[in-house]
Amino acid sequence: MRDTQALASFLADLRYDAIPSSVLDRTEDLFLDWLGSALASQGSHPIPLFERYAERMGPSSGRARVLTNGRRTSPYFAALVNGAASHLVEQDDLHNSSVLHPATVVFSAVLAAAQDLGKSGQDLLLASVAGYEAGIRIGEFLGRSHYRIFHTTATVGTLAAAVGVGKLLDFNQEQFINLLGSAGTQAAGLWEFLRDAADSKQLHTAKAAADGLLAAYLTADGLSGARNILEGDQGMAAGMSSDADPARLSDRLGTRWALAETSFKFHASCRHTHPAADALLHLMQREGLGHEQIAEVITRVHQGAIDVLGRVTTPSTVHQAKFSMGTVLGLIAVHGSAQLLEFRDLALTDPRIAAFRDKVRMQLDPEVDGAYPARWLGRVEVRCVDGRQFSAAIDEPKGDPGNTLSRPELEAKFQRLLAYAGQRSEAEGRALIERVWQLRDAQSLADLH
Repeated sequence: MRDTQALASFLADLRYDAIPSSVLDRTEDLFLDWLGSALASQGSHPIPLFERYAERMGPSSGRARVLTNGRRTSPYFAALVNGAASHLVEQDDLHNSSVLHPATVVFSAVLAAAQDLGKSGQDLLLASVAGYEAGIRIGEFLGRSHYRIFHTTATVGTLAAAVGVGKLLDFNQEQFINLLGSAGTQAAGLWEFLRDAADSKQLHTAKAAADGLLAAYLTADGLSGARNILEGDQGMAAGMSSDADPARLSDRLGTRWALAETSFKFHASCRHTHPAADALLHLMQREGLGHEQIAEVITRVHQGAIDVLGRVTTPSTVHQAKFSMGTVLGLIAVHGSAQLLEFRDLALTDPRIAAFRDKVRMQLDPEVDGAYPARWLGRVEVRCVDGRQFSAAIDEPKGDPGNTLSRPELEAKFQRLLAYAGQRSEAEGRALIERVWQLRDAQSLADLH
């Protein structure tokens, strides 16, 4: 468990002043992106179910906030609802090589605990960096085989959330070892829900955020956990992976800031669709093609895309449509955009989308698969009705670190997310943006919602 100990030591010793300013900037960027994703889900199924559960089972008051309704509650139930809410509209971030959505679990738990504990903006940023750095490395450690069956954001997300809250509680190395044990033994989340258009994805992130927080609070009170939950003979790797690499747990700790490698989502769909969507949009613009001119689209993809997207043939809900390669490319081809409004208003009702969906197929490509998950390459081939054939390649989809969203673009995305929910004005959105850009100076987070 040498690598686990190295990770725990790094987490215990990490200090705010040791984090580069560029990483703190990126953490604020990611926090704003997460906040917009959570607020965009106001009133959308199944989030009211989680809100009602929190009202029935949780306290009637507390120091933590549920973002979608402003209600005060305990940090556990705030993390639960906010974890569900921020993963609904498929606009939250993704780290490529770990295939982890860190924000939805880390920020949901850390903000709730920071509000409960009366922590500052700097405390939140430090804790969030710790959660990202640990979660990303644990996701990389578990490898590609883990993701084929398990929803990494649910499993690894429980540990990432726990680490973030543990850092707020100023854990030492021994406490982080116990914390990982208590978080890891709760880790769960299976991809089978995609076949049924079930609501489990929101349950996954809700439970990951809340159970990570639970593990941290209990550890603070003295609960012990398995000391080798990651690398042990009956630990996570043994039960959930066939290609685990322990060295990834301690990879360049303190010099490689994995948080800075995280991608933003541009399209409002599963990230596995984005490389092909960007490549098809580029090809159609380059060749001046309309959707009616296209007879067939072959997307050359990695195996992970087939494992996740191949479960969805004819989507029956808007959320399931976001996991349909044909639907996403149909929106791109017909409407030039696959944003929230296109999914809500067109994905299931526009017959042109359904017709285009049937023209799309995925094909495993050795080059693309070999690059994954470190790089998510976009490769498409198009055959036109008149017999012409074209291809296009995208090496860095929009939102990747090398093709990232600027702060003005993030602000515009944030306002789009708020407008989608229809619950906040543009002025209210601007006020929230300014609060996030000033997180480093915030002495209190009590009214951030």
